[in-house]
Amino acid sequence: MSRLQADHLFKVFGRRPDEAVGKLNGGIGRDELRADGTTAAVIDASFTVEPGQIFVVMGLSGSGKSTLLRMLNGLLEPTAGRVLFDGQDLTALSPRELRAVRANKISMVFQHFALFPHRSVLENAAYGLEVQGVSRSERERRAAEALELCGLAGWEKSWPDELSGGMQQRVGLARALATDADLLLMDESFSALDPLIRRDMQDQLLELQKRLKKTIVFITHDLNEAMRLGDSIAVMRDGRIVQLGTAEDILVRPANDYVASFIQDVDRTRVLTAEAVMTAPLRPGAGDCGCESVAPGTPVAEVCAVSARVPHPVAVKDDRGTLVGVVPQSRLIGFIGDEQRPPTACDRPGPQTEKEVAHA
Repeated sequence: MSRLQADHLFKVFGRRPDEAVGKLNGGIGRDELRADGTTAAVIDASFTVEPGQIFVVMGLSGSGKSTLLRMLNGLLEPTAGRVLFDGQDLTALSPRELRAVRANKISMVFQHFALFPHRSVLENAAYGLEVQGVSRSERERRAAEALELCGLAGWEKSWPDELSGGMQQRVGLARALATDADLLLMDESFSALDPLIRRDMQDQLLELQKRLKKTIVFITHDLNEAMRLGDSIAVMRDGRIVQLGTAEDILVRPANDYVASFIQDVDRTRVLTAEAVMTAPLRPGAGDCGCESVAPGTPVAEVCAVSARVPHPVAVKDDRGTLVGVVPQSRLIGFIGDEQRPPTACDRPGPQTEKEVAHA
């Protein structure tokens, strides 16, 4: 499987870009460069996307996230830095070699579907394979399989304008999957959709990822979407990555005031999990003890619902039934940090004796 690495990437538009990179490395700010007619779109971006990971780049308009994405597949040439994919330096390839990599190893899913109105759903899904020179029968077979994966079996002969926005985006996703590319680049792919359809597409992507384990870079300006999808998240501001980490890292340990203000309206109970709030059990590794339990990845909101039903801390068990932690009610209250709201069932005091924790 293929690892993607961004190594000190810069993208500067305007006069004397190489000179601008030197100034940025020397401590000159973005605004100072802009006064001279130079725009630093991406400044010293470095990160690694592990195989099978969904890596989300999030930020507001103008933060540099889309420019960064276009450097990852060579649509934009970096002013400085390298992009390494599967051990290969993409920035050192000739235009012909780069086109071959894009045709066979990297697929894009765009914000506004980018479907051909004069081609059927099947023909649209097969387009990337057509570019690769795959025979018609083979590309139609693979495109049909990808459409089925995306929940569009039976729509192969339809036209794009006969589909809803969500269905059209599924066609775009199927087109990317049909090529069996190692890397998917998704640029605000769900942002044009209505909220409910957008949530469905997020569910679809997560379900597909469980099965296919692609390496995905997903661009979004929506924090809740980033938190829901990202195994790892890069927060961008003014061309720079200001924090890199998991959703839990960013929610619990924001790197600066900007990130803290960005996340203040996030429902932490829907993002953080039992693993994030649990404490070590007094009898680690205990097996099934007959009480209600949750998995480590259970959202805190669901842990609260369980906690409201039981007179003891909630047990956290792995997929083998081994006790890996417990979540006392007091821990839930403290971790959520919402002391101003009226008490709920999740807040009620509960037994916290050593015996009761051990029983959990």
